[in-house]
Amino acid sequence: MRSDNARAGMQQAPARSLFNALGFTAEEMKKPMVGIVSSYNEIVPGHMNIDKIVDAVKLGVAEAGGVPVVFPAIAVCDGIAMGHIGMKYSLVTRDLIADSTECMALAHQFDALVMVPNCDKNVPGLLMAAARLDLPTVFVSGGPMLAGHVGGQKRSLSSMFEAVGAHAAGNMTEDEVENFVENVCPTCGSCSGMYTANSMNCLTEALGMGLRGNGTIPAVYSERLRLAKHAGMAVMDMYNKGITARQIMTKEAVLNALTVDMALGCSTNSMLHLPAIAHEIGFDFDIEFANPISEKTPNLCHLAPAGPTYMEDLNEAGGVWAVMKELADIGLLNTDCMTVTGKTVGENIANAVNRNPEVIRPVDNPYTKTGGLAVLKGNLAPDGSVVKRSAVVPEMLVHEGPARVFDSEEDAIAAIKGGKIVEGDVVVIRYEGPKGGPGMREMLNPTSAIAGMGLGSSVALITDGRFSGASRGASIGHVSPEAAVGGPIALVEEGDIIAIDIPNYTMTLKVSDEELAARKAKWQPREPKVTTGYLRRYAAQVTSGNRGAILRTPEL
Repeated sequence: MRSDNARAGMQQAPARSLFNALGFTAEEMKKPMVGIVSSYNEIVPGHMNIDKIVDAVKLGVAEAGGVPVVFPAIAVCDGIAMGHIGMKYSLVTRDLIADSTECMALAHQFDALVMVPNCDKNVPGLLMAAARLDLPTVFVSGGPMLAGHVGGQKRSLSSMFEAVGAHAAGNMTEDEVENFVENVCPTCGSCSGMYTANSMNCLTEALGMGLRGNGTIPAVYSERLRLAKHAGMAVMDMYNKGITARQIMTKEAVLNALTVDMALGCSTNSMLHLPAIAHEIGFDFDIEFANPISEKTPNLCHLAPAGPTYMEDLNEAGGVWAVMKELADIGLLNTDCMTVTGKTVGENIANAVNRNPEVIRPVDNPYTKTGGLAVLKGNLAPDGSVVKRSAVVPEMLVHEGPARVFDSEEDAIAAIKGGKIVEGDVVVIRYEGPKGGPGMREMLNPTSAIAGMGLGSSVALITDGRFSGASRGASIGHVSPEAAVGGPIALVEEGDIIAIDIPNYTMTLKVSDEELAARKAKWQPREPKVTTGYLRRYAAQVTSGNRGAILRTPEL
């Protein structure tokens, strides 16, 4: 046992005295020690129930012969952090979570781990840690929120943000907005659409790191407590069989996850997190992998914000494994990949059933024949940019219009809500990238304002920042190189014509090479927006969005 390094022999007698102080019995000192990484806190709705999940995991571990030991991971609620300086502190926590979990696991020599995340950065952060540590590891999330109901229709957090835009346009009263406030988020759990948290929790199943239902069983269902107990049992089975995280998280598994991402219509943030996870296993993930996979992968699900269905509907329809079965049946998945069940992907999904072809379209009747995400390149984004194609209305798949340029999210929101953006415009928000933000804020407020004001089918938004999974429309993010390092997005001027062609994966600034070179020669770096604390260090170390915003290491 790895934990013997901290517990066994005369040399470790002082450590045993400290375990004694913790209440460990002599019998427990002979058993595998399983770290349970708890993201529980009282500020994130998706995490407020995690204490109960953790208790259930502990029972499962103990029943299977291990000793469960809980330690914490932090979490930021993107919805609460949205629209102010707090959003700068969202993406950056991914690396804090990975680093602190690595520190705790190695300092105390755990034999295995159960990760209990839920919201946006916890899942990828803990997947990164799992890959580094290469221990037997299982993921069990806090689960998704149930959809809210307003006016007899299911609603979610994206509806709430768009209601604010509708109010700004004079199309909704304050009382109507308050009705949304009271009803769109009715339970604990990660917000109920296919936003980033649920996208990444679903992808734990596709990667093989989560048990069936981990991404979809609602937070308030007792079924999730049973899942948590089984997760505790599963990690002990992995330990006994010698199955570790990097035996599961292979290049093939990451490409499986990207394929499932395309079918589900996941958040664009997955194109930040999958490269970062891949980096931890030594796989150089190029975001352009997305396009050939998208070309052959049908989009089978239209969950909010792309459509009218929610996580509870996907769960009832058969969940992620039912989607994977559809894809495997036409040869799009590597079914030989190992999983936390001790079985292969193919063995796991063999009997999965699609119970609702309206929620999970069969492969012969997809929403589109191509996947949910696309990577666009061109002279405006030489290193790439990302759009959630499945959430773009057909008339905006190809668009050309004048640039309306803003150097911060706040300036853009003021212009949108002030009625200064009109049909046909291309809103450009820059200096919000990983380094320039710093922290690569989500642009949910401006995209929701555009949608709420009735411009979602006529206005595009381009940014070196990123988008919430709750954003919809022609929202193109992760533009690389970013403005802060002199990328072409820094050279755009008011009124320049920008052409977007999502089906052909291009985005073009219609300015001559000579003019761009002249502008580049005049460009000067901006003063850093933040000059103290963690964000200063983050800005100094972070790489670009197309690299997954991973932190620079000596080899980079």
